[in-house]
Amino acid sequence: MLLFFALISKELWAQDIHWSQFNNNQIFQNPGNAGFFKGDYRIIANYRQQWKSVTLPYTTFSFSGDTRLPQNQKIGLGLLFFNDQAGDGKFRTVEFQTNLSYRLNLTPDSVHTLRPGINIGINHRQVLWNQFSFDDQYNGAYYDPNLPTNENYQTQRNTNLSLGLGAVYEYAPTERKRVTGGIGFYNLNRPNQGFFGQKVPRDIRTSIFVKVSHPINDDWDLIPSVSFQVQGKYREFILGSNAKYTLINRLGQYRAVYFGAWWRNRDAGYLSVGADYQSWFFGMSYDFNFSKLVPASNARGGIEFAARYIITRFKPKKILHRACPDYI
Repeated sequence: MLLFFALISKELWAQDIHWSQFNNNQIFQNPGNAGFFKGDYRIIANYRQQWKSVTLPYTTFSFSGDTRLPQNQKIGLGLLFFNDQAGDGKFRTVEFQTNLSYRLNLTPDSVHTLRPGINIGINHRQVLWNQFSFDDQYNGAYYDPNLPTNENYQTQRNTNLSLGLGAVYEYAPTERKRVTGGIGFYNLNRPNQGFFGQKVPRDIRTSIFVKVSHPINDDWDLIPSVSFQVQGKYREFILGSNAKYTLINRLGQYRAVYFGAWWRNRDAGYLSVGADYQSWFFGMSYDFNFSKLVPASNARGGIEFAARYIITRFKPKKILHRACPDYI
């Protein structure tokens, strides 16, 4: 039994979390996204639950906030917190990240920009061994949880530092026509994830994404995206697109809706919907599993929610001079 958990620790627990709505968690997507959006402050919340039909549901939630420094608008700062809990042993990962980015204007008109970024995180992992069942707790007639497990647990928690780097390139000739792409490298210091004395370094994760926004007419935009991640022997490739329909965008009123279809290689297909309401965005997606787990999952994967709110401070016009009235 101990060997079984050691293999799990080595092969499975060293992976990072992932999101279906990868474009709606910009700070997690790439540190170069920190601070760069239309507005002054951005707050994002994400929640995901999966494998409810197979075992205890795996649940993940994250919160992030980012802005640009008042002293230098080219510097972006983002903070991110996430909590992930999986399986019968309530294996939990908690991480707090600081992200810094810097905008480089590659052309005088800022149509082409490059935003390098750095990611520094404190990662804490723990597992509750008393939630598992062991062979030694079977007394010959039935399972007795009060019997000793006769297992030697060296530790049930681990805290370490993680380092990452990333960069985002953007081509934006107009507000609605954009091409954005980025690459990020995480766990560069290979933090130890082991619970059994043996060092289990977390694999470096490489993340690449491309997102295109292209207007079709006055109301419709097509937003195809691709995401590719590599971590050790694991690969994740996501391809799909959103269609955006703008309901109203005039006189300070803004409403839009999104519809999307996506495919994750050898794992799932999923649908997404979303809506913009003034400074708010709400999104929802659902995965339909078609991997080898289908006999247990019945094709049911996971549901995910995303919410975003952007705060824009009122900036009064600077009046350099006033024209005197004609009657003076």
